[in-house]
Amino acid sequence: MDIDRLIKDKIKEFVRTSPVNRMTLLDNSPIFDEPLINFADGDDPLFIEYKTIIDPSHFTPREALAQALNRSPADMPARLSVISWILPITSQTRESNYPRSRGPSRLWGYTRWYGEQFNDTLREYVAKLLTDMGHLAAAPVVQPYFRFWNYTEEKGYFSNWSERHVAYAAGLGTFSLSDGFITECGIAHRCGSVVTNLPLPACPRTADGPYSNCLFYMNGECRECIRRCPVGAITEQGHDKTRCREYLDNQLIDLQEDYGVELIGCGLCQTQVPCEFRNPVKKPEGKTA
Repeated sequence: MDIDRLIKDKIKEFVRTSPVNRMTLLDNSPIFDEPLINFADGDDPLFIEYKTIIDPSHFTPREALAQALNRSPADMPARLSVISWILPITSQTRESNYPRSRGPSRLWGYTRWYGEQFNDTLREYVAKLLTDMGHLAAAPVVQPYFRFWNYTEEKGYFSNWSERHVAYAAGLGTFSLSDGFITECGIAHRCGSVVTNLPLPACPRTADGPYSNCLFYMNGECRECIRRCPVGAITEQGHDKTRCREYLDNQLIDLQEDYGVELIGCGLCQTQVPCEFRNPVKKPEGKTA
């Protein structure tokens, strides 16, 4: 079996069988469906561009792996790859958010908290799988150097390893008006990644541009995420991350306590919208117009 196929099969099997990917406090149903998985070239020039697009502090794969191993980037192997995956949120959870207008359903709240714990477990599993095979590997998001809520007046909030931007580099989708990431299985998902020196075939970016899966940018007609946002953090000019975070931190604290989670996400802009579980720009199979 080809090594790239083996890696994908191992990740899918882990997602399918891991007891951590279960709503154990509710009905033991899966948190995530089968993942999408692509590979990126660790030295793709786009990762350098992210230092301008996101912030100079954003790690390249070479920097991220070197930092995890306490080495210099110059000491890293000549060839690096990035494994990027998308964990689609189940229809049960997505649909539970439909009637919500202020904050997330309990299922969505659990997915944001416990689902990301599973994502960390998956990150660690993939890194160990690779190291057990004799390769160098690290998942930047579980490293001590990872920072989720960096902030500057110019950039607003950003992380120093953006899983969405890594997924874009790997050809898994494009960005949206709401700042989400629209894949072939939609925008309702979580992303993860691991950097390794295992040579893997880089997947092509087939999208025409960084927003070409978003109906608003393609035809100017869709504004459903604007309608769904309970605090007006999404407009035709984009997503106000500061207003969004302030709403989560200040207005949803009661839900956070009620659900028994330490971090909550709203998710309304990712549900009951055309890009929820598919690429809305792509015609459904069997339709020609």
